[in-house]
Amino acid sequence: MNLTWSQKERLYLEDLKSHEQMCVSKYSLYANQAQCEQLKQILKANEMVERSHLDSINQLLSGTLPNTSQSGQDPQQKYQEFMSTTQVSGTLSDKDICTDLLNTEKYVSSTYDTAIFEFQNTNVRDVLNHIQKEEQKHGEAIFQYMQSKGLYNVK
Repeated sequence: MNLTWSQKERLYLEDLKSHEQMCVSKYSLYANQAQCEQLKQILKANEMVERSHLDSINQLLSGTLPNTSQSGQDPQQKYQEFMSTTQVSGTLSDKDICTDLLNTEKYVSSTYDTAIFEFQNTNVRDVLNHIQKEEQKHGEAIFQYMQSKGLYNVK
């Protein structure tokens, strides 16, 4: 199946691609800066999924419907390849890292929400919905971590 895009659909995909690239970069950078080992593991896991999201968006841009039920390259291998070319600079507290990532996930999830309604193809909408749900899970993991450490109070 070779997918073709309206101008609006292509622009949404390009926007989503830039969001996913930023998520990958942030999760990678912050995993190296986090002090808490539990937080490092959450961030590394989220980064791996963000990489698969970026792969899916790139496949869509190339006109191919991605298979969201399986991943291609081993996520740990992807992580190691990326880390070998990434430089870390600056340091934030774990709370600052979590706050930035939670805000990022809120924004990215809302962008997917809007984009889903702009695509004609139901299968593409399903792919974008799948990614959005995973973005929400990332936000939930960060939220739960923050709450467990007293870094986020919803009361």
